[in-house]
Amino acid sequence: MESTEAVQVIMVTLSMQGHMNPMLKLAKMLVSKGVHVTLATNDVARKRMLDSKISTNFTTINSTGRLSLEFFSDGLSHEFDREKDSGTFLASLKANGPKNLSNLITDLKANGNQFSCLITNPFIPWVPGVATEHGIPCGVLWIQSATVFAIYYHFIKDPDLFPNLENPNGILELPGIPGLTVGDLPTFMLPCSPSHFRLLVTEFISILDKVKWVLGNSVHELEEETVNSLEAVKPVYSIGPLVSPSLLGKEETIEGSVDMWRAADSCIEWLNKQRPSSVIYISFGSIIMSSKQQIQSIATALKNIKRPFLWVIKASETRKDEFPRGFLEEITKDKSGLVVSWCPQEKVLTNQALACFVTHCGWNSTLETVVAGVPVVAYPEWTDQPTNSKLLVDVFKVGVRMSNCEDERLSVEEVERCIMEVIDGPRAGEMKRRAVELKNAAKNALEEGGSSNRNIDKFIAEISGKPSSNNV
Repeated sequence: MESTEAVQVIMVTLSMQGHMNPMLKLAKMLVSKGVHVTLATNDVARKRMLDSKISTNFTTINSTGRLSLEFFSDGLSHEFDREKDSGTFLASLKANGPKNLSNLITDLKANGNQFSCLITNPFIPWVPGVATEHGIPCGVLWIQSATVFAIYYHFIKDPDLFPNLENPNGILELPGIPGLTVGDLPTFMLPCSPSHFRLLVTEFISILDKVKWVLGNSVHELEEETVNSLEAVKPVYSIGPLVSPSLLGKEETIEGSVDMWRAADSCIEWLNKQRPSSVIYISFGSIIMSSKQQIQSIATALKNIKRPFLWVIKASETRKDEFPRGFLEEITKDKSGLVVSWCPQEKVLTNQALACFVTHCGWNSTLETVVAGVPVVAYPEWTDQPTNSKLLVDVFKVGVRMSNCEDERLSVEEVERCIMEVIDGPRAGEMKRRAVELKNAAKNALEEGGSSNRNIDKFIAEISGKPSSNNV
């Protein structure tokens, strides 16, 4: 029987920031418990990290485990824009990835690595086949909510539950998920979604029979009804929230990151000079590019609100002409706001200056804001974001939904209304109180004896061939 110290795991993910982050957080969690982890991704990540002068090495502190990065080719040049042309990227990855990943695993095994488990990103459905080829038991880290997992599962297994996806106001009745409309569904399953995204969902559900474990980046107590409803069809081990120890008030045990863009440290210095609970934080993640119209409306609303703000806009240095005339010069002069291309979000969310978070509702950001106890203005765009917005606003009750007009334009008035409702509205106090409740529940799940900590210990026991003492 293997000892825990001898357990080796290989993890495979896409080189997309929102996918790499939770995989790295899980890797660090496993390493902190003595597991040796190899994290593999397509090699454009190495190019971006080196270009940003970010080290690809990790330093382990007070742990017998270790963590290393490996890379394989997806068949495309480093210069190819994978976010812009995701269809070509996924097709090339599907054609070239299996062979190149298999060769990497062969080389690693030749160097003495014996893997007890392969954990894959859910959106690379060919990876379990590679694991089978090498005789490695396979698990998947579900990087979205348990609610989205359940929606996808039922969509593929029981399509009659979704009679009409054309009407966004249509009511759906799904096991363990009350009060859902078509407009709350992930966009990948809608008729308007590109076919390669719908195919990803179909292929993922179809390979679940090859997957022994589904690890969920969620907290059992936050999605209890949904997680319980999945027990009879495909059990999910909730092991989240997968966030940095600093968000949990703990010390890092493994130093190193997989950030592909260098964050602007100046924003923390700026935040430290602001009054407590005064700053509006706006960020729509690593993929979404706000339109000029959205930028103009948000900028005008922020100017009217007259509160300090930190605004993350990807490639902002090349988009200065998209802001209202004189806006950037004015905020630079009076120091009323800061616009950056990237920031250390978890450090921002825990800063006492923050009042609210205007977010696209990606699942990583959703969990981070829950753990930080920060109320939100939810402005979802695509993929799982509409469902996460539903959770934040109607289930968790920690924010409000910001919506476009009928012509799909974002109005200045809507931005102002939503921000002020979260900061000063009649429900603002209740939202903040609820945010603190969820923050405590999320943190408790990872403490000794907490639901997520028990689940991760149970998983490690199973891959190491040991009997588990946990009743989860």
